Amino acid sequence: MPRATVARIHLDNLRHNFRIAKERAAPARAMAVVKADGYGHGIERVARALSGDTDYYAVACLEEAAVLRAAGLSQPVLLMQGVHEADDLRISEAENFTVVVHSPHQLDWLKAGHGRPEVWLKVNSGMNRLGFAPADLGRVREQLAQAGIRVAGVMTHFACADDEQSQGTAQQTEVFDRSTTGLGDIVRSVANSAAHFRPGQPLFDRTRPGIMVYGGSPMLERYGPELGLKAVMTLESRLIATRELATGDAVGYGETWRATRPTRMGMVCIGYGDGYPRHAVNGTPVWIRGTRAPLIGRVSMDMLAVDLGDIPAATIGDTVELWGEHIPVDEVAACAGTISYELLTGVTRRVPRVETGASTSVNTGSDL
Repeated sequence: MPRATVARIHLDNLRHNFRIAKERAAPARAMAVVKADGYGHGIERVARALSGDTDYYAVACLEEAAVLRAAGLSQPVLLMQGVHEADDLRISEAENFTVVVHSPHQLDWLKAGHGRPEVWLKVNSGMNRLGFAPADLGRVREQLAQAGIRVAGVMTHFACADDEQSQGTAQQTEVFDRSTTGLGDIVRSVANSAAHFRPGQPLFDRTRPGIMVYGGSPMLERYGPELGLKAVMTLESRLIATRELATGDAVGYGETWRATRPTRMGMVCIGYGDGYPRHAVNGTPVWIRGTRAPLIGRVSMDMLAVDLGDIPAATIGDTVELWGEHIPVDEVAACAGTISYELLTGVTRRVPRVETGASTSVNTGSDL
């Protein structure tokens, strides 16, 4: 029999979260960001589940977009990192992939006639990763026009949208608006998940919700449920052993936790080899029999220990929720000094994904 360690993927919650993004984006239109294997949930699985709710997908790279076409999904796909080889432009043209152009070498490939896919330009509004300088947008657009390529959209990415106290997002928005006003009939896109929750934030024409679709909070010091989001992944395992510890007994590698009183301990068959964060501190919560129980000792590759003192009825075989409906993944991430994005995308291949909810949504055609 296999281990009882699984990641349950709640597709109805996925659709719930995406519809929140659409509502908050309106009158802008949201596209579903499914990069990084659908944030660890399975790119084909989540894309199919959202197929009736979105008219556009966004991924990082060509390989991810190809998975969507192999799954029979026909919606346009935005390659947010663009292409990495000149020949990929022809593939993108044939497959109806929209290519983000952010660097001179990509511009040169297009000018050289390697392919004519739909193109968006990326402007560097202040994050200083990828993108053309604002002053260069007009020149770049003209060069593409001379090569017979129409620029269909322009985008940027925010550095601090998760921080409601930061003025950086307002500054980036101003730079973007100023540099793209007057470009005519062109799609403008700035909004990551966090931008959907910033009061008064201009969202322009297209938004790109990512982590919020999977139930994680995009805002600092707030958890997904506070924002009306539902957990899409429930990571769960079971108790496989219990032990009575005496005062002074230590648990785990490095003896990082020691009992200060007689303690009933439980062992859970999940560890960092499954993607649970090794750096989760003592006290990180799990959920057993309707009660929170604290992590004790260092997380091992295949196991971790919890204090069962407040759950006297807990026994071998009980289900343990590591994150999900009762334990927000954002809270576990905070206990491990990281973010929910890393935890969700870090669940390893040896953890089976088990779907719940209908696998495909129904497109009424009324809200795309």
